[in-house]
Amino acid sequence: MTSMQTSKPTLNPALRPFWTTRARNKVLYGGRSSSKSWDAAGFAIFLADHYPLRFLCTRQIQNKIEESVYALLKIQINRFGLRHRFRILDNKIINRHTGAEFIFYGLWRHIEEIKSLESVDVLWNEEAHAITEAQWEILEPTIRKEGSECWFIFNPRLVTDYVWRNFVIDPPPNTLVRKINYEENPFLSSTMKDVINAAKTRDPETFEHVYLGVPRTDDDNAVIKLSWVEAAIDAHKKLGFEPSGRKRLGFDVADSGADKCANVYRYGSIVYWADEWKAKEDELMKSCNRTYNAALERGAEIVYDSIGVGAGSGSKFEEINADRKAADPWRSTAVQYTKFNAGEGVHEPDEVYQPGILNKDFFANLKAQTWWLVAERFRNTYNAVKNGEKFDVDQMISIDSDCPLLEKLKYELSTPHRDFDKNGRVMVESKKDLAKRDVPSPNIADAFIMSFAPTDTSVDVWRILGSQ
Repeated sequence: MTSMQTSKPTLNPALRPFWTTRARNKVLYGGRSSSKSWDAAGFAIFLADHYPLRFLCTRQIQNKIEESVYALLKIQINRFGLRHRFRILDNKIINRHTGAEFIFYGLWRHIEEIKSLESVDVLWNEEAHAITEAQWEILEPTIRKEGSECWFIFNPRLVTDYVWRNFVIDPPPNTLVRKINYEENPFLSSTMKDVINAAKTRDPETFEHVYLGVPRTDDDNAVIKLSWVEAAIDAHKKLGFEPSGRKRLGFDVADSGADKCANVYRYGSIVYWADEWKAKEDELMKSCNRTYNAALERGAEIVYDSIGVGAGSGSKFEEINADRKAADPWRSTAVQYTKFNAGEGVHEPDEVYQPGILNKDFFANLKAQTWWLVAERFRNTYNAVKNGEKFDVDQMISIDSDCPLLEKLKYELSTPHRDFDKNGRVMVESKKDLAKRDVPSPNIADAFIMSFAPTDTSVDVWRILGSQ
């Protein structure tokens, strides 16, 4: 008889194939009351009682040991009658006979310490929905022992979450994904069944999210909701409007580290093209040439980020125009360009934004104003596509489904949160604050926003050169 064979029910039989199948990544997700963490703890105790394994148990925030799976493991040890085989210490649990141990870390404060850990057999990520891309870049190579496994246990939160996108929607090789909900939990009490049934009747949408593990599409804190962006894909085809108006190319200039340059091209209300590339600070001319050629090819004007390293872009574009003019005095084309300074004061500050509220009283800066105006276009488009409401074309927005980097663009547009300054005016989450959430700089989204900026294009450079 093994130590798991007791007179009490132990693990969920429905999950036995999941636990006994070897895989580098094991992803177990679903709604509340589905026995996910309970079962993971039970199987971990079984393994620890038979093999000399080292378990690294993590969660995003862990201010004290009781916030980890430590308490759950203790409960399972007692349920299986194994208290005499384990030493339960203040900060770890050790099997007296196999030497297996459980150690506990909070990722947010201790991710750098985890890099130095050795000989981890199982990484158990509890509440794994919160893991960021930057954290995973540290965790994955840390779990390097032959045959080691990474467990992801979580209730889905948002479709934009890193773990959802990269381990459920598009999992890497050798990944086992299993969804489980309360219907498969043989240990669910009748009291909890009544609670769940009441929730289903009271609020079906919340019930699906909480108890059926359906991730939410929209982050309520986001300036632009993902559902709005989704509705705008090919909206010009759905609603039957053609491109008309200005052709603009937004240019986000990389200024540090892992940051990248980006271009987004729009013709009127329709976005057709995006590009992103890595460039060093001393390669500004190279990036400006790339942007210039993209604008020239499309007959577009350029709106460029004038903060930081991008401040010199205007002089580079002027230089390129001058060189082209010198090479061919009869050349009839030159690319127009204008700067975009996100921290600058709002456009038309004394104009009314809402009844009784001026632009300067509602928006903290030009960045906030531009994001809000684009968000309004997206919301209008959503209401036109989903609800049949009517709007002028210049009050809507469409993204062609053939636009490169579309999935990344959708994610970046719906990621920044709204914020407020000390005077109550709206702001958009800064790159510094995004970094605190381990969210990379939304380069393509910034270029997208710039292409719709309410700024006055600079004087026609060709006319200036032509008059010389």
